[in-house]
Amino acid sequence: MRRVLLLGSTGTIGFATARALLATGYEVLTFGRNAPHLKGVEHITGDVTRDWPALPRFDALISCLASRTGAPADAWVVDHGANLRALAAARVAEAQMFVLLSAICVQKPLLAFQFAKGAFERELAASRLDYAIVRPTAYFKSLSGQVERVKAGRPFLVFGDGRITSTKPISDEDLAAYLITCLSDPDRRNRISPIGGPGPAITPLDQAQVLSHLLRREVKIRHAPVVVMNLAITALGVLARASTKCAANAEFARIGRYYGTESMLVWDQMAGRYDADATPQTGRDTLFDHYERLLNGDARTDLREHAVFKTAPREA
Repeated sequence: MRRVLLLGSTGTIGFATARALLATGYEVLTFGRNAPHLKGVEHITGDVTRDWPALPRFDALISCLASRTGAPADAWVVDHGANLRALAAARVAEAQMFVLLSAICVQKPLLAFQFAKGAFERELAASRLDYAIVRPTAYFKSLSGQVERVKAGRPFLVFGDGRITSTKPISDEDLAAYLITCLSDPDRRNRISPIGGPGPAITPLDQAQVLSHLLRREVKIRHAPVVVMNLAITALGVLARASTKCAANAEFARIGRYYGTESMLVWDQMAGRYDADATPQTGRDTLFDHYERLLNGDARTDLREHAVFKTAPREA
């Protein structure tokens, strides 16, 4: 499997995967509205949500597609529909492998995009094509939205006591490396693989404390009661009956509440709890090293729709 079709190559994870594929010696073909602008990549321009043109031959497919906002219509068009088109293209090409970048929150779905991702996971598992479904924990970018505000002297926002949730965040580069090994590792074939970054699980309060250490000053913490968000969601839900804008905002608020109250770790269904010890880890990059690079100006985080503390989505 030397020639790989990569979808979602202009996103942060997709771009890192394209670079890693090239560095490993794979031939990389990308398809989408925009090219990743990497030397050595062959790009076909098109819309993954519409009828696909005939594509050059490829041996395997890696999909890093994800809806930008998580809104229901967007999720079912991209997370489900576009991936179904990708699966059909893989069958036509007689590809040997389909690697899907999913999300760990699919294990406990409450939101539209989680149901859409889960529906495609089942389609892929039921196909006759070898597959690997990768469910990462949390991305560095989704946990970096408060670094600049804290650097500017503003408080670090947490839900509840700051220990409601925890996760093992994973870097773009470590996740890209993991996705690529799925092409050759038989132990990752035809299974769902949750994966996090190195080290123990960390809470939002841990993040604030490390920022205090890195900034060499106390970082103020502002606690946001979960009940306030619940009330806002209820109010927006009532208004949603008469306003599509309120309906969209209600979904975005539900997304915010989910990430503010649910850990991004493996869910133990029998025990009814998240299990850090059962959450596999890989790589060597840590979130706190990333924070240090951000504060020193040695790194930049493109948050796009992935910032946790946002009130509305914005176009990329």
